[in-house]
Amino acid sequence: MFNVIPHKSFDNTYFGIETYKSDKDKDNDGIDDQTDILNGVREYISTNPKYQSKYYDTGYSNDYYGVCTEVVAFGLLNAGYDLMELVNQDILENRNLYPIEQVDKKIDFRRVKNLEVYFKHHSISLTTEIKDIKEWQGGDIVIFESHIGIVSDKRNKRGIPFVIHHANPYQIRYEEDILEYRNDIVGHYRVS
Repeated sequence: MFNVIPHKSFDNTYFGIETYKSDKDKDNDGIDDQTDILNGVREYISTNPKYQSKYYDTGYSNDYYGVCTEVVAFGLLNAGYDLMELVNQDILENRNLYPIEQVDKKIDFRRVKNLEVYFKHHSISLTTEIKDIKEWQGGDIVIFESHIGIVSDKRNKRGIPFVIHHANPYQIRYEEDILEYRNDIVGHYRVS
């Protein structure tokens, strides 16, 4: 509804915000992890995946379908972080923390509640106050009560960042100005 007509976006320089660059390059490709994550997300959404929840024997979706967690998983994979392996290892080591009945490596990393637990324990926890605009950087992870996305490097006229996400079959754009319209942010993280 509020994103049907595209509106002007701004970048960090417009607001005098220094763009965060990670001091890590996990996949040794010469691109810092924060930028690599954002690049991976943009590469993933450029395939225009259709929204549909499916089980994959490969774990990662390998067709033209996906859900919100795919955005995060493919962004991190581009930076050298295999979320399927990382979440599975953490579940096996900390089973009592995860709200699951049966461990399934191929689907557990594609569930928002599991990612909420994982990022809470393995990432830098940041503010959920969206008006603290300098603390929100492209490549960060934002978790809602039942949804997840990657923070964009584009911002609205108030400096609130857009979110790159995959929300439903009727979504027109993957990069949207939604943070001010959500009251269910439960976490904001940065890969460390």
